[in-house]
Amino acid sequence: MKEFLKYTFATVCGLILTGVVFTILGIISLAGMVASTSGTETIVKDRSVFVLELKGNVMERYQENPIMQFLGEDYATYGLDDILTSIRKAKENDKIKGIYIDAGAFACQTASMQAIRRALVDFKESGKFIVAYAGAYSQGTYYIASVADKVIANPSGSIGWHGLSAQTMFLKGLLDKVGVEMQVFRVGTYKSAVEPYIATEMSPANREQTQAFIGSIWQQILNEVSESRKISVDSLNALASRNMDLQPAELYLSTGLADTLMYKDEVLAYLKQLTDCKEDEKLNTLSLEDMVNVKRNVPKDKSGNVIAVYYAYGEIDGDESADGEGINSEKVIKDLRKLREDESVKAVVLRVNSPGGSAYGSEQIWREVSLLKQEKPVIVSMGDYAASGGYYISCAADWIVAEPTTLTGSIGIFGLVPNAEGLLKDKLGLNFDVVKTNELADLGDLTRPFNEEEKALMQGMVNKGYELFTKRCADGRKMNIEDIKKIAEGRVWTGEMAKDLKLVDELGGLDEAVEVAASHAKIERYTLVSYPEKEDFLTSLLNTQPSRYISSRMQENFGEYYNGLRFVKNLKDADRLQARMPFDVVIK
Repeated sequence: MKEFLKYTFATVCGLILTGVVFTILGIISLAGMVASTSGTETIVKDRSVFVLELKGNVMERYQENPIMQFLGEDYATYGLDDILTSIRKAKENDKIKGIYIDAGAFACQTASMQAIRRALVDFKESGKFIVAYAGAYSQGTYYIASVADKVIANPSGSIGWHGLSAQTMFLKGLLDKVGVEMQVFRVGTYKSAVEPYIATEMSPANREQTQAFIGSIWQQILNEVSESRKISVDSLNALASRNMDLQPAELYLSTGLADTLMYKDEVLAYLKQLTDCKEDEKLNTLSLEDMVNVKRNVPKDKSGNVIAVYYAYGEIDGDESADGEGINSEKVIKDLRKLREDESVKAVVLRVNSPGGSAYGSEQIWREVSLLKQEKPVIVSMGDYAASGGYYISCAADWIVAEPTTLTGSIGIFGLVPNAEGLLKDKLGLNFDVVKTNELADLGDLTRPFNEEEKALMQGMVNKGYELFTKRCADGRKMNIEDIKKIAEGRVWTGEMAKDLKLVDELGGLDEAVEVAASHAKIERYTLVSYPEKEDFLTSLLNTQPSRYISSRMQENFGEYYNGLRFVKNLKDADRLQARMPFDVVIK
């Protein structure tokens, strides 16, 4: 019997060990196959066309999710960095004759769309063509596509052109129903990130600031489309008031919004004509995935000088494991310290795309940026957002470059602590009792509301945080603190408005920020290196958490309301003091 058990145990152990070994070998083999496929250099054929699909979701920098690759992803995600680099490659490669914009459902913030559009304007300087087509242009995709030499609409299609609206989702009614009260502590008349929890509509101050920044964004869209389509701003505004989404396609031609009407097969035939392809020949096309693996024809720099572009995007000290976005303050500090100590790095461009987050985490990153600045130039490039905590980590830089439609500022602090007594006691019938050694030992307990002493302590902490935040901004921008406070109060500004207020120095994108960095470092030749380095497939697979796949599916289903719901989910683990802008403003 003993021998039987011994052999049985040995057999079971052998099977388990064999299973583990084969699993590891399978993962390595699969990773190798995918990595070899994704890393293969794309060979560009003569008379090729880069097909730029304006479909899916765009984020600042995209790291492929292995689980999504295995299980399939219905809603594609692209990195803004890959799109901009691919357009630049297409301009430089003589074998690529033009770009075909294939527009569809496209989730992209305005500043990122502005960066893509500017890259396409630069592409046109090469003399190559840009053709745009869609069955149904959204207003955002039309804004980008309007730069094309020929804008083509479907005879039964539509062009979105209706102006901007900004919608905020308010949760107070829901919280009242479930018996949860949000205890709010804030500084700043315009610090409206807390309003969804304590109100059912925008405050007058919030309405004022929202009207101002969407008005600024809309005016820029009007000006740029007007220049490209040769239609007056007044005419474009009048067309938007008619809501062109629901107008007949023929009207797009008569008003100048489109150049011609075609079906998809006719567009393909037209592209063949532009590339001198015969009717029976196959049109050579390159997707974004292909373009990522096209090598640039740029001579290798031998100076040894490096300009580092460090990407900091997402919520500060939020749950970055959920969707791959997020700024982990401890990691950022370590990375920036390495760049500070690396003598080959002559300047750092800090690419910030963040609505803010933890006030504590923001202060720690500010400290490291300040130390880095003592050793070498630090230039900030702002993306879609650099607001509240996003502005906090930017203000110490030598120079700030923002997109005209970047949402920035929001200099303010708030605290948000839920009181679930109504839910737990009144609705669920749960009772709690406590024994404590000191009077305030259970401060912040979710089962009861704050008392007056606790409220005073919490508000004092928020006030102190606000004073520190405004001081950091005043010191960094070399402004009087009273002048900073006049434009602070939690108010959100566009990059264009912020430049007039001296919160930013220059309008432009990442390329302009790199040029400024080279100028400040007094170097002409350099190598541009992006940090943090993207993970290879195997590392990404081992680091991917199941929650990221679940989060991706939730984002796909909830769409524009996902960020607000995620904030509620993470509230229990959030820093008590938050420096962030209104998270759930949906502009469309």
